[in-house]
Amino acid sequence: MTVTTNDASRPPSRIDEIADQFVRDAVALNPTEATQLGIPGYDHLMADYSPAGHDARAGVIRDALAALEGVEPADDVDRVTKAAMMERLGIERELADSGERLAELNVIDSPAQHMRDIFALMPTDTEEAWEAIGERMSAIQDAVDSYEESLALAAERGNIAALRQIEAVIKQADDLADFDTSIFTDLAKGAKITEADGEERELKRSTRRALENGAMDARQAYADLAQYLSEMLAMAAPEDDAVGAERYERFSRYFLGAKVDLDETYEWGREELARIIAEQEAVAAELYGPGTSIAEAMDRLDTEQQRLLHGTDALKAWMQKTSDQAVAELGTEHFDIPEPVRTLECCIAPTQTGGIYYTGPSDDFSRPGRMWWSVPAGVSEFTTWREKTTVYHEGVPGHHLQVAQTVYRKELLNLWRRQYCWISGHGEGWALYAERLMADLGYLADPGDRMGMLDGQRLRAARVVLDIGVHLSKPCPDEWGGGTWDTKKAWPFLVANANMDKKILAFELDRYLGWPGQAPSYKIGERLWLQARDDARAAAAARGEDFDLKAFHRRALDLGSVGLDLLRDEITR
Repeated sequence: MTVTTNDASRPPSRIDEIADQFVRDAVALNPTEATQLGIPGYDHLMADYSPAGHDARAGVIRDALAALEGVEPADDVDRVTKAAMMERLGIERELADSGERLAELNVIDSPAQHMRDIFALMPTDTEEAWEAIGERMSAIQDAVDSYEESLALAAERGNIAALRQIEAVIKQADDLADFDTSIFTDLAKGAKITEADGEERELKRSTRRALENGAMDARQAYADLAQYLSEMLAMAAPEDDAVGAERYERFSRYFLGAKVDLDETYEWGREELARIIAEQEAVAAELYGPGTSIAEAMDRLDTEQQRLLHGTDALKAWMQKTSDQAVAELGTEHFDIPEPVRTLECCIAPTQTGGIYYTGPSDDFSRPGRMWWSVPAGVSEFTTWREKTTVYHEGVPGHHLQVAQTVYRKELLNLWRRQYCWISGHGEGWALYAERLMADLGYLADPGDRMGMLDGQRLRAARVVLDIGVHLSKPCPDEWGGGTWDTKKAWPFLVANANMDKKILAFELDRYLGWPGQAPSYKIGERLWLQARDDARAAAAARGEDFDLKAFHRRALDLGSVGLDLLRDEITR
């Protein structure tokens, strides 16, 4: 399978040219994507979220699809690229044609957050970088105006986010508009340049003034967004959170790159949840003796001093140490980890949502891969038993190994393959698979750490049941209220299956309800990864060969982020 070779002599093909041109055209229309990818020249700009902006992006998608259809692959690399792009751009075209992109508004992944979150990835090491930050903050006003235009058009067509999402985004916008709580205030106040020798240098007065003005403009833009949402959109918003089967099926394909039987998957989710609970019960007995409940075991783990971290500095240091150890040890036996990929920075995020996430390296690795922890206000104590598996999920062998290793293969993979394409079920499914793999390799031998891994797995299985159940209005089991699944029944079900602060859990529920199909893609993605491994094992046996797990991981990761149907096809070729 030639896609696994790092062949520096392979010349770019016509399909590579189409893929790279698509990325150039796409980031020109969405500058925050350029910043995410480390492509220079766009850091001072914001996207046009208006209907005209969406039409322009849809046009780029249609042009790329048309160009691809007329080209025959030159080799296996091309064959995978063409299949992956036809699948991805095809579902993107469906979402555009259905008007979903115009109506995007939720608590975690919509323009309301994109305009905020991009500032965490912007360089701050030069005067010019800070000038770009100030200019981009000022550009938020036009971006908000264009966003409101699209939301209004979608509303005219009957597509409005549920009231729950709108009210939550109003709160986010209010916080960003408030001088004391806005990250834009913090950006302007804390602006400085740190030299290579560690010395700090003050900005020029003109730059600082531009930052202060930019922060003021950004706060006003979010104040305007909150007012529009409150006075216009909320008045017409539906209270029902369910999106229905037709829309959900489309979202599910988008997040998985695969078509699954949603009814069968819902039943599998219930079975998987029961299996994980039984495994947790066994670990609780192992920890503290027979008869210990899962809740009792977790309460005791929370009080064990050797498992506690005090303050974000201690959390950050522990994350880095755990990550560095995994990179050093796994890179000698279980994975091939190139030198640039061995650097992973663990950071405390500037936001306070409670999320933990990963951002990939720039194309030249000048900005390394980073693991971010968004610590809620007032939280200052952390437990290692809950979070060790999270470090493996976000770092190595999880997202960092998966993403950064693909970026590293610059000689073989075009820009779209190595940097642009991201499929949640592939990426998050691999990260869950990676957690289980670390348990299999003995890194979670401590039963407390294993309980933490199972706690996360239990939440992911519960999300399959909750997400499909609510959005498809499926029958609710009697133990959770009977009748039909709805948001009211989802809350106690979620609380019972997630050992998490209720404030964070409330955000999580809002996320599932406003981002249909995304949360289940973790566990369904893991299921499809395991099925792909089983298929590869069976294919090796049919050829009379021993199954090589390290080779399987290398071949699978070398494909980059592709739809899970395509992954399964390629891994058994």
